[in-house]
Amino acid sequence: MLKNVKNIILEGLQQLSARFLDSLRISENTFLIILAVLIGLLGGLGNYAFRKTIEFIHWLIFEQSAHLLQFSLETWSLQRMVVVVFPVLGALLVLPLWYWFGEDLKGGFSGFLERVNLRGAKLRLRPIFTRGFGAALTIGSGGSAGQEGPIAMIGGAIGSQFGQLFKMGGDRLKVLVACGSAAGVAATFNAPIAGVFFAQEIVLLSSFELSSFTSIVISSGMATVVSRALLGNTPEIYAPVYTVHSYWELLLYVALGLLIGMIATLFIESHFRIKDRFVALNLPPLAKPLLGGLLVGLIGVVFPQVFGNGYEFIEDVLLGSQTWYLLAALVIIKAIATSITLGSGLPGGLFAPCLYLGAVTGGSFGHIAVQLFPKMQISPGAYALVGMGAFLSAATHAPMTAIFLLFEITDSYEVIVPIMLACVIGTSIARHFKKDSLETVELSRAGIDLEAGKERNIMKALKVGDIMVRDVETVPEHMTLGQFARFIARTQHTNFPLVNAGGHLTGIISVQDFMGVVFDPHLMDLVVVKELATTNVITAHADENLDQAMRKIGYRNIEQLPVVDRASHRKLIGIISRRDIVSAYNRALMSRSLEDQ
Repeated sequence: MLKNVKNIILEGLQQLSARFLDSLRISENTFLIILAVLIGLLGGLGNYAFRKTIEFIHWLIFEQSAHLLQFSLETWSLQRMVVVVFPVLGALLVLPLWYWFGEDLKGGFSGFLERVNLRGAKLRLRPIFTRGFGAALTIGSGGSAGQEGPIAMIGGAIGSQFGQLFKMGGDRLKVLVACGSAAGVAATFNAPIAGVFFAQEIVLLSSFELSSFTSIVISSGMATVVSRALLGNTPEIYAPVYTVHSYWELLLYVALGLLIGMIATLFIESHFRIKDRFVALNLPPLAKPLLGGLLVGLIGVVFPQVFGNGYEFIEDVLLGSQTWYLLAALVIIKAIATSITLGSGLPGGLFAPCLYLGAVTGGSFGHIAVQLFPKMQISPGAYALVGMGAFLSAATHAPMTAIFLLFEITDSYEVIVPIMLACVIGTSIARHFKKDSLETVELSRAGIDLEAGKERNIMKALKVGDIMVRDVETVPEHMTLGQFARFIARTQHTNFPLVNAGGHLTGIISVQDFMGVVFDPHLMDLVVVKELATTNVITAHADENLDQAMRKIGYRNIEQLPVVDRASHRKLIGIISRRDIVSAYNRALMSRSLEDQ
């Protein structure tokens, strides 16, 4: 009943909006710009509400507890042991969301990217509230996670709702989702240019169109205006003035980029190993977030710096007020706490943890450099600042977003050269050792390559074994040409695998191979088909996907592929043709399109 009422209201709004636009004679691009303004305004307001929710939960749990029990996270006391229950309390509050709205919390940012780039960009309205509130509970109660991924998804869902309201197609819908994501990130960091590059580089996979770029810029700018009006013209993270004392320092930034590239690679690998461990645990699904909260709470008793998004501690690191050994320890401890938080099923993002890990890595590197080169006037905070951008770039494979984010945070041109060097080197190292970024590892495991597009991903999702024909018409390798001539007169096929007495593939013969000798009667009962067959046969395996099979077919421009077993690579188990692949693809495409409606 409620669904029918909702559909009637939506149809009414669509008809009214269509009549209004027709009366104004507004072009499509102008209309997109108008929507970009609205999405930017709502994205800025959504960021404000999300941030204030996090602050309220943190105040309610941390600050009120500290006031009542008279303890501080800055100094050790027995009362501070109570912090172990804070993330558990957050997990308890998230459990009802998992129980009633579990589908809204699944997938994370990688699922968001898949939905935007491969599934029509149709995002539902409800996760704006359920996922947003769940992430606020996680971060506010001390879970080691970030707010940027959730706010980008919230903004993207706002954009998608506008597109669906006006029945826009997939490409336009993607642009509106990117507008919302840009708005969320821009409002979070008071950094409109970084918001634009985040949308283009990460959400839209670097696909550039002038019309989409214009809309994204407008939406990002409007969200920043709203954020500045409500929160003031200050960045989320305060950074001191950046200065270069010696151009010899650039060599140290090159070394920092190399170091961060390797650490980012290790973080990506360890993050998903810990996540896999939680998946493999023989526990009820709803017990895993509680376990994750408990483990993070135990870590936080000794290292309270891991709690939440860590922005306050990052500012201390940028001011150079921490020791190198604490920062070096936090590289490992924060990475573990983040992986436990998100791996256990608590909602949150990875953007802020990447900035945190980059800051502590760079800060520790800077402090060590001061001791090694005391005469160079090195500022550890500068290395922490550059480390933030370099780690974000290396982990997400998005150097432009990181470069412009750091530039807008510092408002200094002097940071450009060091951050460009560190980001490009760090990203190159991470790409060399790890093809996937933090956000695409799970998609690659599922056989999804976002950069390949919808068509190839459908092909990659289908297996040869599910499509191949198992009842194969074969020809014994010792059959004579005379027998073969009578054989092909009774069949509709044109290609035939040759097998020996053990059923092993020894070659393949086509009618075209036979046509050159069919009129010589003296050879008909003397020559066997194996002498005319192709013995160097390209084969497929049942566990390969259709994309791999189609590439093999295209390589030799052939029509069929024999399918053999993995053990011997010779036992014939089926055959797959170009026509079979195309038919399977069309069926899957139609099914996927119906699901996206």
